[in-house]
Amino acid sequence: MSRFRQTDNLLGQANSFLEVLEQISQLATLNKPVLIIGERGTGKELVAARLHFLSQRWDQNYVKLNCAALNENLLESELFGYEAGAFTGAAKRREGRFELAHNGTLFLDELANTSGLIQEKLLRVIEYGEFERVGGSKTIKTDVRLVAATNEDLPALAQAGEFRADLLDRLAFDVITIPPLRERREDILMLAEHFAINMAREMEMELFSGFTEKARRTLLEHPWPGNIRELKNVVERAVYRCNNPHLPVHEIVLDPFTSPYRPVTRIKTRDRSNSAAEPVAVTEDIAAAPPAVAGSTEAIPAPTTGYPIDLKERSAQYEIDMLRQALEDSQFNQKKTAEKLSLTYHQLRGYLKKYNLLDSAPETADTQ
Repeated sequence: MSRFRQTDNLLGQANSFLEVLEQISQLATLNKPVLIIGERGTGKELVAARLHFLSQRWDQNYVKLNCAALNENLLESELFGYEAGAFTGAAKRREGRFELAHNGTLFLDELANTSGLIQEKLLRVIEYGEFERVGGSKTIKTDVRLVAATNEDLPALAQAGEFRADLLDRLAFDVITIPPLRERREDILMLAEHFAINMAREMEMELFSGFTEKARRTLLEHPWPGNIRELKNVVERAVYRCNNPHLPVHEIVLDPFTSPYRPVTRIKTRDRSNSAAEPVAVTEDIAAAPPAVAGSTEAIPAPTTGYPIDLKERSAQYEIDMLRQALEDSQFNQKKTAEKLSLTYHQLRGYLKKYNLLDSAPETADTQ
């Protein structure tokens, strides 16, 4: 079994990633604010921690706060603290994150979610190194190195008037942009093995026997929209489901929600002001929608009889007819049938089981 000293550290050998590590090393020694940009799951928090622990402030407090987790009032209290009696429930004075991080580093994640009021106060702290607690009038001095992160395009938001341009100017002394995992293909298998070994240790398995060639191809071909966080979940799930230290992991389940029995979902949207959610559409799960033959432009036929009709029964019959037709066209080869219907092999098997069509598509006809 291979061994790594790190647990969830910054690992990689892609040139784009090594350039980020070099940039971190150069910036760490400065006391300037840094902005970290990256898609979800790329490791922005790990980059922020590395900036702190490679800096001269490494032995001082490293304080973190997710700005998206709190509304404006709570975020203001968390950042700047409050005096006793500042609001209902404020029985005693409380120090904020800027005070707690004095002489150290404060990491603010999801910065784009902050309001104009918070942005104005952040700008003052960066420019003058001072602030007042909520409900207080005493000016408090602080020496904090600010590191902020977001997955948003802040220059575009500033141009649209949704983020303060002057705050962006002060934060962006330098910007670290983390490449997504799809741009670091040479790192995927290294990271996958790292996560698999750690999961094997957690399960007290005596060894990790690696991945089959098919599993490796699946890992390399997936676009990883959730980046390293998604890869970690997928690999750990694969090791747990395999649960045999003497067999290589052979099945990679990219989406644990995939099932022909997934229930109907009501989609809701929320605006950025956290107003009440409004239902905008009702949709079936993708796996429950009628499969379409790849390359086909044929529309679903309209009812030929008068209303009322049984929509569920009509939809089910449509799926059955298409499954049977695709099976016949593929000479009952399930792998080819799945490809024709733009399904995975296991999704097709779920459909066949759902409609009791397995007898008409024997496993022996498959060439998996």
